[in-house]
Amino acid sequence: MAKPVIFTVDDDAEVLRAIERDLRREYGATYRILRADSGASALDALKQLKLRNETVALFLADQRMPNMTGVEFLEQTLDLYPDARRALLTAYADTDAAIRAINSVKIHYYLMKPWDPPEERLYPILNDLLDDWSSAYIPAFEGIRVIGSPWSSKLHAIKDFLARNLVSYQTLDIETQAEARQLLEQTGLTVPPLPVLTFPGWHSAG
Repeated sequence: MAKPVIFTVDDDAEVLRAIERDLRREYGATYRILRADSGASALDALKQLKLRNETVALFLADQRMPNMTGVEFLEQTLDLYPDARRALLTAYADTDAAIRAINSVKIHYYLMKPWDPPEERLYPILNDLLDDWSSAYIPAFEGIRVIGSPWSSKLHAIKDFLARNLVSYQTLDIETQAEARQLLEQTGLTVPPLPVLTFPGWHSAG
């Protein structure tokens, strides 16, 4: 089973290395630590994670980034991972923006830079957020997912084939499930022939 992800974003390479180091040291045994140097590159990576049905437990983003602020990035993660916990890294001058974001965008906490020592100023806060997240966490399905219309003969043929071969699968209804439509968009196929199969780690049109 894939580890849930802690995803950190900061445009400052030195800060990004430091926060990744501290996160990996404390949480690396339980969580996969991923990083990105901009909101845009982070969103691209998240779409691939979503396509592979991987889970993000926590986002930690710097507020003062060019092109896309931390608040803007965290707001855009809501559609992809609504249940993840969101924390903002801020300098003293950005605290007003952080407080507004907690009230208006689903951000759970803001942390001040610098966070040294992490044992006092970082880990206790993240531990609370991760404990809160894990209490409601249901592991993502990791088998084949079949996206299509329930009225499709091809869909039923694929399901019969998988069942006969004892292959674990999940069916997503393109007509009624928002997750199915979202997943289809993330494949990058503009007008894909249905049904579409997605596999752990990669995807293919059916």
